[in-house]
Amino acid sequence: MFSLQQFLPHTSSKLLDHSLSLKRHGHRRFHRHCPTTLSSSHQSGPSLCDSKTQVSRVPLLTSTQAYEKLKTFRENIKGKQQFLAMYSSIFGGITTDPAAMVIPMDDHMVHRGHGVFDTAAIMDGYLYELDQHLDRFLRSASMSKIDPPFDRGSIRRILIQTVSASKCRKGSLRYWLSAGPGDFQLSPSCCHRSSLYAIVIQDLSPSSPNFRGVKVVTSSIPIKHPKFAITKSVNYLPNVLSKVEAEEAGAFVGIWLDGEGFVAEGPNMNVAFVTKDKELIMPHFDKILSGCTAKRVLTLAESLLREGKLKGIRVKTVTVEEGKQADEMMLLGSGVLVCPVVQWDEQVIGDGKEGPITQALLNLIVEDMKSGPSTVRIPVPY
Repeated sequence: MFSLQQFLPHTSSKLLDHSLSLKRHGHRRFHRHCPTTLSSSHQSGPSLCDSKTQVSRVPLLTSTQAYEKLKTFRENIKGKQQFLAMYSSIFGGITTDPAAMVIPMDDHMVHRGHGVFDTAAIMDGYLYELDQHLDRFLRSASMSKIDPPFDRGSIRRILIQTVSASKCRKGSLRYWLSAGPGDFQLSPSCCHRSSLYAIVIQDLSPSSPNFRGVKVVTSSIPIKHPKFAITKSVNYLPNVLSKVEAEEAGAFVGIWLDGEGFVAEGPNMNVAFVTKDKELIMPHFDKILSGCTAKRVLTLAESLLREGKLKGIRVKTVTVEEGKQADEMMLLGSGVLVCPVVQWDEQVIGDGKEGPITQALLNLIVEDMKSGPSTVRIPVPY
């Protein structure tokens, strides 16, 4: 049996005795029902206990009881998404029970953020740009020093079979590669094997694309270093904080600028502009994530070039002034497809309305998802 003194060899016995006394008898400076909150004489406002659920006794559950709690928890969630199927290499199969869609706590992705992910859309029973997303997924894994547990062909088959088991014909497939479970150390050297997870998500929101113009703001949250920005890892805290900051300002998302002050990207989408000379411009991908949707839009936009609706298409360094003075601004990503921006900070973009080129590009990407070539549409064998 271990003693406290063994773990704190440099702590005086008098201090230890005092600490143990406080533990046994409590201390008048602390609230009786909220041990971590100072009493009213030491507070200037309401304590956390005033707004949080208080717990007096924690039950010890059997595995069956724990599962039933998970099942009840899932059934009581009234979210905008349903989780229809999950694959886990930990249990080597697919489950359609949301309560069983769990990840081990000692997985290096959970407690150290050592994992990568990607997403492919499911449209009319086809996986859209699966191979393009899978290529980026494996590049991200390589840059993150994660050796996949299976070869590319096996991963591809697992992903398709997971969608098949879900019966979902319109939604999204998200998948992760992790260094795997093993322990809670910083190094992944004791992780037994890398892990692959995949989940099929069905969005319960209206299915038609939303073409309403949005407002964006310049993000004050520091952008990721290019080494990490070009890797689609699970380290999304800067992205989350940028999104929260924008929402607090009444905007949709924040726009990041790179270290030199040029336009970079949004928190989970790329950005593009249509200049007054009818040229489609987009920032270089050397310091930001190479968006599969953005790159596909660049290809599809060539038809607008042939029709004379665009006079040029360029990937270039974009200044903030160029962006704010553009005729049109748009966000590009698998979650938003092509979303018009009508205001950036206090600057109205163009005439303040959704632009015709943005609308045309949205129509092209939606049509591509429904009837594009076999290189971008992979049939799911249900």
